[in-house]
Amino acid sequence: MGNSAVGYVHSTESFGSVDGPGIRFIAFMQGCRMRCQFCHNPDTWNMGGGTPYTADELLDEALSYREYWGERGGITISGGEPLLHIDFLIELFKKAKAQGVHTTLDTCGQPFTYDQPFFDRFQELMEYTDLLLFDIKHIDDEKHKELTMMSNKNILNMAQYLSEIEKPVWIRHVLVPEKSDFDEDLIRLDTFIHSLKNVVKVEILPYHKLGVYKYAALNIPYKLKDIEPPTTERIENAKRLLHVDQYKLYEMM
Repeated sequence: MGNSAVGYVHSTESFGSVDGPGIRFIAFMQGCRMRCQFCHNPDTWNMGGGTPYTADELLDEALSYREYWGERGGITISGGEPLLHIDFLIELFKKAKAQGVHTTLDTCGQPFTYDQPFFDRFQELMEYTDLLLFDIKHIDDEKHKELTMMSNKNILNMAQYLSEIEKPVWIRHVLVPEKSDFDEDLIRLDTFIHSLKNVVKVEILPYHKLGVYKYAALNIPYKLKDIEPPTTERIENAKRLLHVDQYKLYEMM
């Protein structure tokens, strides 16, 4: 594989329609430090797994589906947490942009820091990133720690930095009854989102149990086994409190 950076890919999806504009090729990177109680992909947590790819190998695979993307589609890199593979992402997105491909990064922002060398690499990555799908799991730091085992302080720092450089983002919030579905927290989240000047879309992602079987297969206790998905009323309430309808769909330049 030469001197190219190597990224470890859990899986790919050829015709994604919900992870960025248009039809997209999606690569789910292996590895994540967060332990979100509602995660439906616990099989992506382990940094030791996945299939090794060079940027050229993954880009070639993605480009084989390019005829289906239309004018708005492209490549989305998700996870796991793709920022744990930042050198690989820089090389991949740089080469993708050279081919005229729209690039989207789906991240929870947990690795973000202003410390070096990460921050310089992150700034370079942003030069080749068209859009971020940015997950804010919880606006309250203590509740965020309970829900994910990590602080949200650097995550909110990343959101503010992206606002400073005016990099387009879709904000995503997983709505979990008894965990992230409290009006006072949703109002706080709405206030934070409105302090940003780069948000072009806000999405509510209702909690579901589709990944529970993976926990059993991996022998990992599922902490939300007694919590059911949110009702339609609570989903609509969250959309109202976060003013989802105020944000326009992202339009490619």
